[in-house]
Amino acid sequence: MKKKVLSAVLTFTMVVSALAGCGSAAGTQAPAATDSGAATQSEAPAADAAAPAASESAAPAAELTGIDAIIAEAEGMTMDELAQKAIEESNGKTFYGVGNSSRGKSALPVFIEYLQTIDPNYSMEFEWQQPKNNKIFEQLTSDSLKSEGTFAMTLIQDGNQIQSKMVDTDILKTYVPKEWAEANGTTPDAYTGFLPLQTLNKVFMYNNTGSAQFTNCWDFVYEGSHPLFMGVDSEIVGKNFLMMLTEDKYATWLKEAYDKLDDTKKAYFEPTIQAMQADAGDLGLGANGAYALAWIKLWVNNYNEQTDDGPICNTLVDASAKDQSGLLVYSKLRSVEESASVSVNNINVAAYQDGYTGIGGYGYCHYLFLTKNSPLPWTACAFIAFMTCTEKGFEAWGKDMGGYSANPNVAKEIEDTFHHSQGGGDEFPAKNDRGYDWWTTNGQLVLEDPAYCSEVSFSVGSWIDVLDHYAPGE
Repeated sequence: MKKKVLSAVLTFTMVVSALAGCGSAAGTQAPAATDSGAATQSEAPAADAAAPAASESAAPAAELTGIDAIIAEAEGMTMDELAQKAIEESNGKTFYGVGNSSRGKSALPVFIEYLQTIDPNYSMEFEWQQPKNNKIFEQLTSDSLKSEGTFAMTLIQDGNQIQSKMVDTDILKTYVPKEWAEANGTTPDAYTGFLPLQTLNKVFMYNNTGSAQFTNCWDFVYEGSHPLFMGVDSEIVGKNFLMMLTEDKYATWLKEAYDKLDDTKKAYFEPTIQAMQADAGDLGLGANGAYALAWIKLWVNNYNEQTDDGPICNTLVDASAKDQSGLLVYSKLRSVEESASVSVNNINVAAYQDGYTGIGGYGYCHYLFLTKNSPLPWTACAFIAFMTCTEKGFEAWGKDMGGYSANPNVAKEIEDTFHHSQGGGDEFPAKNDRGYDWWTTNGQLVLEDPAYCSEVSFSVGSWIDVLDHYAPGE
């Protein structure tokens, strides 16, 4: 039955792709990658990579009205100038924000304190909501139907749905702070893509109290391996990770890792790779697409689904979890409470081990947007600038390992303050965070690109949906 469903999906996908190629440029890639937005800690956004739609502020100012005109003006202002506008706009009012991270609630009081250094009489109440079960998209869509919305801004993840449900529909608006752009060697009008607050990483880890060795990313999908992982339907960024593996760069990484396997393991994987050749062609993937599909198929067929990264971490650091592995948020290691049977030293971060080959994990962003009907747009712009351009503004997130500011100046200040690179010292080396630059080079972190995910969501995403999945106990 699944083969019939898959055949229908692939056939329809090819028809849609052909029509799109004849009718419009909607399926083409725009200049500058959202991936580059995540990479802005060390370099300016690349001009030739794929990206989501450019900020509306790139249009001539004379054509802009309402929120778009405010954003265009704000992008030419310093943070202190924005602060004056925010004070005039929101003094005595209530600011409503919504996000996938609860830490916006921690950042807002610090922002208010900053505004009070300019005007001691300033006051603002606030409420920060964190919808569960991916309801943030429904909440923002509903709020967008009002003439004036409730939410001033949002901090949101899942580039695929942001692109298709929020940006393409004009519900969310990108504002790029002047000082953030300057720190990344560009200007607000030249930058295209979403504005990232930070990149988070999910990394491969394994319990080291047994005899199992994970020296290659293909070991996590080898015979008998059932890595702990949040289901692709419970946290959609996990599905984005799998879709990103089919992009040429990451499919090549998988091919190169495969080439370094011994003959026994190659023989195990080769039939699946060969079986994926036809699907890779049908899906329009590159030369190494079959390697990506084979890895994805084996991963989906075999991972042990968990409800959250916290329980995954708690399992792996226990001495009883011999030979188990998982893909989970790196920062979860910060909260491990050491005991006789539980220790950070019971796990290895795979990519940190000498001789490890292949992808070390997945990086995705928290993005910042104004809503199209923001009731306090100047205050929202000032708050976004504060979070992305100051160490104090980012501290709610930056105080923990595994979250990397997209502003290189702020990233350096955070490291100087918290010393994450030596967070575990000699006692807990797994907690010595090697940082964004290492993870995206030596660590071979796969980076989410919203434009690519959106482009292949129907084709590759539908292909993933019809794969079988392992259930514990089967």
